[in-house]
Amino acid sequence: MTESLGSLVLTLFGVGGILGNLIGARVADWDLLRAIPLILIWCAAVQGLFYFAANTLWLGMLFVGLVGASMALGAPLQTRLMDVAEGGQTLAAPLNHAAFNLANALGAWLAGVTVKAGFAWPSTGLVGTLLALGGLLVFFVGRWVEKRRGGVVPVSS
Repeated sequence: MTESLGSLVLTLFGVGGILGNLIGARVADWDLLRAIPLILIWCAAVQGLFYFAANTLWLGMLFVGLVGASMALGAPLQTRLMDVAEGGQTLAAPLNHAAFNLANALGAWLAGVTVKAGFAWPSTGLVGTLLALGGLLVFFVGRWVEKRRGGVVPVSS
């Protein structure tokens, strides 16, 4: 990929992000607790396929847009958090954004470590796959704990 395509690639990522946000909100309205794991599976699959597509210019660009569509996760997670943050939504909302920023930084750092270790840059997609699967694991553990406790247990403020 040449430097002259940078603006186009970033635009594709942005368009994917816009579409992902719109789709994520609709899927969350359909069934919130199914939307989150489905979107995480989507994220893992797209990131994994990016590894194979990245070395072909047009496929790589397509997958950059599809990776951008991973923003679909934002609305369902925010909605779920507001549902369970009974009485603490004012604190929970900015913590959610902080967690997204931390995850973004962690993903970029781990991808950088992978490239610095000598792996080709498409390997960053595999890092994304592992992180998405880790998020899926956290989601299912959280649901398991919630079911064992008989629902979300509010924390007193």
